[in-house]
Amino acid sequence: MLRQRTLKTLTKAVGVGLHSGQRVELTLRPAQPDTGIVFRRVDLAQPVDIPVSAQAVTDTRMASTISNGGAKVHTVEHLMSACAGLGVDNLYVDITAEEVPILDGSSASFVFLLQSAGIEEQNAPRRFIRVRRPVEVREGEGENLKWARFDPYHGYKLGFEIDFDHRVVNSTGQRYEFDLSSGHYSRDIARARTFGFTKDLEMMRARGLAMGGGMDNAIVVDDYRVLNAEGLRYDDEFVKHKILDAMGDLYLLGKPLLAAYSAFRSGHALNNKLIRALLADQDAFEVVSFGDEREAPAGFAQPARAW
Repeated sequence: MLRQRTLKTLTKAVGVGLHSGQRVELTLRPAQPDTGIVFRRVDLAQPVDIPVSAQAVTDTRMASTISNGGAKVHTVEHLMSACAGLGVDNLYVDITAEEVPILDGSSASFVFLLQSAGIEEQNAPRRFIRVRRPVEVREGEGENLKWARFDPYHGYKLGFEIDFDHRVVNSTGQRYEFDLSSGHYSRDIARARTFGFTKDLEMMRARGLAMGGGMDNAIVVDDYRVLNAEGLRYDDEFVKHKILDAMGDLYLLGKPLLAAYSAFRSGHALNNKLIRALLADQDAFEVVSFGDEREAPAGFAQPARAW
């Protein structure tokens, strides 16, 4: 049987929120089978649980925010991406502020935390959402067109194309495809950092965003070059970060996917529209498990490799 997974022990981190700039403590704790991933605002007078789901997403401006009543957690996508990449099904995320710490701007620190705690199998079948027919969402036309799509696939792969009118981004790879069965999430995707342009920074901060951002947790680009002294971690780090984000956004379904995801200029909002469109079409998906690991897609029975 292909089994659900959680952590062997708890692990902690301290950082600041990318947009809020607030100090935040994060504790990742094991959870029982079929719990899913649950964020818990432990700083509130009465702690509030926020289980992840497509419907829990209430804001997608510059990040994915989930809510339960008045309690919110912003910027969940990088941690969710790490959980998707390593195959973690059940987890409590205790958090002392309303935003997940940005750490180094990628999901690499979360991968390190999860692997340091250890990942163990549980005595319950791992349940997947398997896409049975194409589902697509589109916005805009011509130069403003963006779209995201699911197609049936016995496994999980993501293809993303970016289209920035910027000389630095244009000089890097603009399209990338990643197949989770490779086992190389940690090596090929996790280290890709979020990025921003100096020309947008003043506008973002006027809106209360990027208050905790800087060159220690983001790629910063002016009109001509990458300002970070160490340069890029990957030649195609920009598009790889969009795949990292998409993996986190899509894992907000609450179950791992068996599908081929493809997208052009998509973002948090369109990714959420796509998973809501999938769930709205009962004939477009089914929930499956694998009593025999050999029936599962290649690479899914083993934990993801370390660096």
